[in-house]
Amino acid sequence: MSVLNRLLPRRRGGWLHSPFLWVLGVAALLEVMLHASRYRVPVPPRELDGPFYTSCQEPATDAPRENAAIVMLARNEEADKAARSVRSLEERFNRWFEYPIVFLNDDPWSDEFIHILNASTSAPTFFENVPKDQWTFPSWMDKGEAQASIKDQGDRGILYAGKETYHHMCRFFSGSFYTIEALKKYKWYWRLEPDVEFSCSITYDPFVEMARHNKVYGFTISLWEEKRTCPSLFREVSDWKKAEEISSTNLWKAGIDASWVPWPFRSWLSGFSHRDSAGDGWNLCHYWSNFEIADLDFFRSKRYQDLYQHLDHSGGFYYERWGDAAVHSLAVNMLAEPHQVHHFADIGYRHDWYYQCPANAPDGQLSESKTLNEAQSKWADEISGGVGCRCDCDGRRNRNHASYCLHKLKAPNTANRPWSTWLLSFIF
Repeated sequence: MSVLNRLLPRRRGGWLHSPFLWVLGVAALLEVMLHASRYRVPVPPRELDGPFYTSCQEPATDAPRENAAIVMLARNEEADKAARSVRSLEERFNRWFEYPIVFLNDDPWSDEFIHILNASTSAPTFFENVPKDQWTFPSWMDKGEAQASIKDQGDRGILYAGKETYHHMCRFFSGSFYTIEALKKYKWYWRLEPDVEFSCSITYDPFVEMARHNKVYGFTISLWEEKRTCPSLFREVSDWKKAEEISSTNLWKAGIDASWVPWPFRSWLSGFSHRDSAGDGWNLCHYWSNFEIADLDFFRSKRYQDLYQHLDHSGGFYYERWGDAAVHSLAVNMLAEPHQVHHFADIGYRHDWYYQCPANAPDGQLSESKTLNEAQSKWADEISGGVGCRCDCDGRRNRNHASYCLHKLKAPNTANRPWSTWLLSFIF
């Protein structure tokens, strides 16, 4: 009789009473817990990323500026939507700071667009074109095959994936955007989209504060990525990270859902989408890149550009629909330290249906300020704990989207971790 037969009694229910199985089960549980602990994000000793200011400030109109630009990619037919965004930012920020606005288009600008946008701001404006070789399929790619893939993605109802120009845009914003001639002279950029709205006054200079606090990336909203758009993206990034021997930061760990399948079966999960070679998964949380204030040099760095070249040559910008938000997010989480990423909790922002609405800071609205009253003389109620400046949105509801991803991505910088975020990690 074998050792196994002696350990496993043959009577009915004997498997439940087998010492061998109990030992094996406990060992598997301990192994899984040890594995999951490697992705635990420690609580920082102090808050590492609070708002730069928690009330209105008198705009320092004579203070030195950073070498920065506001950048908008738009089309001629979007003149009215683009103007709404520029007017909103003008009213809430740029009337005081007058940072230049660079408009980018893959087609020549119309006189009408230029006229409408120049009438929308007091800041210097520049109307530039995206180089044609940066708004097309890579030279090494089979164009017909890529177009067939794009059509198939559209037929399957993948969000925006049936639009060829959308694939070009995501590829452009993921790589060559940072190195085009029109932006070479700048160090910082603020990405602005057509048809967005700012609902709070921004009375300080975010570029100056980003530089002062050694930040490289700032955001307002974080969401789940549409999983069908990028099934192989995380594997490509994580494989590159492994090949480059890049250690995992706490930001990277915040984006990982460690597998609860024990070794050696865990690696079997690597064949599924959004998994790395070890079988651990990406939680799909990303910074929504239609608003981002960032250091151009971070994205111009050799490490980031090497990553972009690797991703570009994998073909996923066309054979799938990799979004620049997902690419930026994975790169930032891999290459930046947690304290270098800033959540602009004080900026009220809306794009499409989603918004962030800070509550107004009690006794912090500078009601006697002539400078601010010329721009905004009425605002929503002030609420305890508010950090906003003259916000006209209802701060009783800070956002109209799930806060899971925001809490996950902020975890390395804060001890404020709602229990619901931990619970939802087991569901999604």
